[in-house]
Amino acid sequence: MVAGYNYTTYTTQLATLAVVDPTDVNFQQNLPSAIDSAELTIMQDLDLLSTVSPLTGFSLTANLRSFTFPITTFITLQDINVITPAGTTNPDLGTRNPCYPTSKEELDFSYPSVAGATVPSRFAMVSQNQLSFGPWPDQAYSLELVGTVRPASLSAANPNTFIATYLPDLFMAASMIYIAGYQRDFGRQSDDPQMAVSWQSFYDRRKGSAINEEVRKRFWANGWTSRSVSPTATPDVGNYPAPRG
Repeated sequence: MVAGYNYTTYTTQLATLAVVDPTDVNFQQNLPSAIDSAELTIMQDLDLLSTVSPLTGFSLTANLRSFTFPITTFITLQDINVITPAGTTNPDLGTRNPCYPTSKEELDFSYPSVAGATVPSRFAMVSQNQLSFGPWPDQAYSLELVGTVRPASLSAANPNTFIATYLPDLFMAASMIYIAGYQRDFGRQSDDPQMAVSWQSFYDRRKGSAINEEVRKRFWANGWTSRSVSPTATPDVGNYPAPRG
């Protein structure tokens, strides 16, 4: 497996593995769908740090607890910062006040009205793109939203992507799963033990390794470290003196 793909090397390798002419009309017509399917599978299976992005340009309305952002902005919303003082649009020129997630019911109970409006400290998801804040905002504070986005897909116009460059094995396997369906080969791929490669099995094995890398990037590995767990090194506690009382 190569270190990474661009659009040209990806399409060439995919056609080679699928045993088709890369200029074949049917292959070319199905290529965008294969790319979309592979990328979506990977992004839904892996919580890719590369797809997390902070966005600004949003603001609350004074004395209104509800806030709605365009539904195409984020797939998942992760963090919200309320920027003070009010009117400050650049978070780096103001103060970030993190909001913590809670339930809508808790907000209804704790902040049932505009009374006591101030800088919000909590939020709840009402729908895919609608939020409620508590306390209610007393001014039109700017917001910094951090969440997962869908990056542009690999294409001739966008020949380099994170997935194709850094996850080429997963990308090719997920693409071949789709191509196998296009070739009406799902059954043989899964049922025939003599098949050279089961792309779904290969994808599943490689996915585990990719997940380990992603949690390490976030310092979510064992002991909240970014390093892999050593299979052999363990603390030799028996040779250390007992702590003094």
